[in-house]
Amino acid sequence: MKKCITILLIVALLALATLSLVSCKDNKGTTIRLNEVTHSVFYAPLYVAINEGYFEAEGITIELTNGGGSDKTMTAIMSGQADIGLAGPETAVYVKAGGSSNYPVVFGQLTTKDGSFLIGRNKVDNFKWSDLEGKEIIGGRRGGMPQMCLEYALHKNGLVNGENITINYDVQFDLIASAFGSGTGDYCTMFEPVASTYQNAGKGYIQTDVGTEAGTIPYTCFMATKEYIKDNQNTVEAFMRAIIKAIDFVMEKDDATIANALLESFPGSSKEDLQSAVYQYKKIGAFKTNPVMLEEDYNKLIDILKFNKVLDKDVAYTDIIDNSIVNGILD
Repeated sequence: MKKCITILLIVALLALATLSLVSCKDNKGTTIRLNEVTHSVFYAPLYVAINEGYFEAEGITIELTNGGGSDKTMTAIMSGQADIGLAGPETAVYVKAGGSSNYPVVFGQLTTKDGSFLIGRNKVDNFKWSDLEGKEIIGGRRGGMPQMCLEYALHKNGLVNGENITINYDVQFDLIASAFGSGTGDYCTMFEPVASTYQNAGKGYIQTDVGTEAGTIPYTCFMATKEYIKDNQNTVEAFMRAIIKAIDFVMEKDDATIANALLESFPGSSKEDLQSAVYQYKKIGAFKTNPVMLEEDYNKLIDILKFNKVLDKDVAYTDIIDNSIVNGILD
């Protein structure tokens, strides 16, 4: 009898241990390797989710790396070096258009405007886009969203590369500030807080933002391969729950409070620079208040890709965008 009781206790303990392991594997104590295209206040909700403990509350630890360009972030996703990428959705479109069967799928949109600011060497009062005529602008890598949105904004103002303006595509995205500082180009684009820090140091001046001129567009999104999402459904849901809480924090709190929440993620920036950056991004409506990507916005993205001659065929919205995870959370 005692032997039977002992066996039953062992079986019960093993069952409890198994359930515990299943629970941990399901979502608790999970590490997500997240690769971001660049490190910017433009992605404030992500850092709020980290620093305010929203991921921790979901049992998630974020292992954050900087891709230094959307092409490199995509490489990290496709090679298995990253679980989730934060980058422009155009990269997923390129992979699908190239014929890959395990292409990345977008499951949450974070920003809805271009987040770059046009920087000049001299202070210009009442800046007009026509002031750029005859100048050289460091525009970033061809096929990346910063370059395409800049060129789209320039085109709206009658400025065409090779005709009345020169766009320099040769500088790697994460080296633009240093190249401009060393004398390359008359203008360049920078994200925050680099733009404000650069201006406050007297190295250059913010002339205008690109996002307002380029208009609403699905600019930066969270994505992963179809295989990763299928195998880690609960983890991806938990990830987006944390992001949605952080988006609400950014939209509801004042700029100073948000800047405080960002300090840990930007040790080289002052609270004043971070507060200024938050103000600038909220002013232009950069953050997506609801991370569901709309089909009309996706279609505008496709139009811009075709305008820039980096896509010659349609890629279906339903192939690239999966709103089911966010919709399930919001319902």
